[in-house]
Amino acid sequence: MKNIRNRVLLIVAVLLVCLFGILGIPKGVSGPDLLAALTNRIHLGLDLKGGAHLILRVEVAEAVSAEGDNTVAALQQDLRKANIPAGRVAKPDPTKPAFITIDGVPSTSASQLRSTLDQKYSTEYDIASANGSYTLTMKPSYQSDLEKRTLSQAIETIRSRVDALGVSEPVIQEYNLGANQILVELPGISDLDRVKNIIQATARLEIHPVVGGPYPNEQAAAQTTGGAIPPDQEVLHFSGTIGNPNATDSVYVLQRAPVVSGSDFRSADSATNPDTGQRMVRFTLTTDAGDKFYDYTSHNIGSPMAVVMGNSIREVANIKSGIRDQGEIEGSFSQEEVDELSKLLRTGALPASLTEIETRTVGASLGADSIKEGVTAAVVGVLVVMLFMLVYYKGSGINADLALLLNLLILLGFMGFSTATLTLPGIAGVILTIGMGVDSNVLIFERIREEIREGKSASAAVDQGFAHAWITIVDTHVTTIVSAAILFLFGTGPVKGFATTLVFGLLANLFTAVFVSRTIFDSHLNKLKPGQTVSI
Repeated sequence: MKNIRNRVLLIVAVLLVCLFGILGIPKGVSGPDLLAALTNRIHLGLDLKGGAHLILRVEVAEAVSAEGDNTVAALQQDLRKANIPAGRVAKPDPTKPAFITIDGVPSTSASQLRSTLDQKYSTEYDIASANGSYTLTMKPSYQSDLEKRTLSQAIETIRSRVDALGVSEPVIQEYNLGANQILVELPGISDLDRVKNIIQATARLEIHPVVGGPYPNEQAAAQTTGGAIPPDQEVLHFSGTIGNPNATDSVYVLQRAPVVSGSDFRSADSATNPDTGQRMVRFTLTTDAGDKFYDYTSHNIGSPMAVVMGNSIREVANIKSGIRDQGEIEGSFSQEEVDELSKLLRTGALPASLTEIETRTVGASLGADSIKEGVTAAVVGVLVVMLFMLVYYKGSGINADLALLLNLLILLGFMGFSTATLTLPGIAGVILTIGMGVDSNVLIFERIREEIREGKSASAAVDQGFAHAWITIVDTHVTTIVSAAILFLFGTGPVKGFATTLVFGLLANLFTAVFVSRTIFDSHLNKLKPGQTVSI
């Protein structure tokens, strides 16, 4: 009896812990209070709550091109510091962003240049030389690693932006059904256009040296460079949306490699200029970016530089003195625009642009219908199973029904503590768990019936029934858990929801079908008179 009491206390403790996992500490005991506590602990997925669903492809080729631009800028800086003259450092072919050439290096500086290249760039690039010209070709292994890092960085950047939106329980992960694709599911979000603008905005605030301009159009800009823009330069339009929102469209020629890029920003905050009353964004660069920016601005006082966002020039200004790590973007912003810009700069620029593969919204009404039908199916399933166990196994059916109810409570408690998201396939996993729980009881009860028919006493029959059925129960549960784990590892959001509830339910079932059910049997056996048998 002492052993049974200890087991009962353990079961009660598990029950109380699971109830806390399901409800937490509710504000009251009324129906709305309990429902609010339940929804705060058990989060609903996209298909139940409604929201936005997006599949996006990361254009990793852009990240490779940007890496080439950064290498060009680093090479120019290294050559300048080492006093190595060079006619041109550029990517000669835009279709080959991982290919860089260095021309015009005198033979007297060849060995010094080769030493610099081997020391700093041989890990990422294959280096070759011929007739005073040097070529750097990005290694395939480094390019593949860069593409993987680009995809991972894009996922983290999107997650940071979604967190800034305040979305609870989002799904942001690599979409294994396509190369370089990301799955984004945002429960409770109905404004799909705003979400797309926030997620897909590159927010790549960059500062480029100005080669020439302004020009009235691209043809006029090209004529100043002999009819064709050199590969290390680019033509961008000036929209005038910051310094002068009423300015007419014009064109500038810029150095393709930026002095400051989106990943160089440490922080950004919205503010208001007390003198002009205009809204602005104050930003701070990282230490390395600040040093690089100061090196450039201090050596180019009086030269123009352009602030570029979204592939258009937002401001052109002359450098008056060296600038290190802090700056301001001021203009005719609305409060929403300045908040959004600072948010995007804080969360970092996307390493490459995103292309929509699939976008759709799930209405809240559809989610409500799914919840109603799913819960109805679960309730009806539980009631029918419980009734069957009572009719078929008589008094022992009460044992099975109690274990089944505790199984559901433990499952929901698991989900409450783990903050797992309940989806419609997840409800299907709950219903399947009910079936698995009943299956375990059937194995045990049928074995007990066999032992009783062979003339064994009630206690011996129960003992043998649990002993022989235990191995079979463990075997069926382990194999199913392994299958569910594979679904979780390789499946998408809804499949993961099904696998999660199934695994939690099976673990709970191992506890209830064996430990709880056995405790109830032992407690009942202690009350039987000699010669009495169990009702089964």
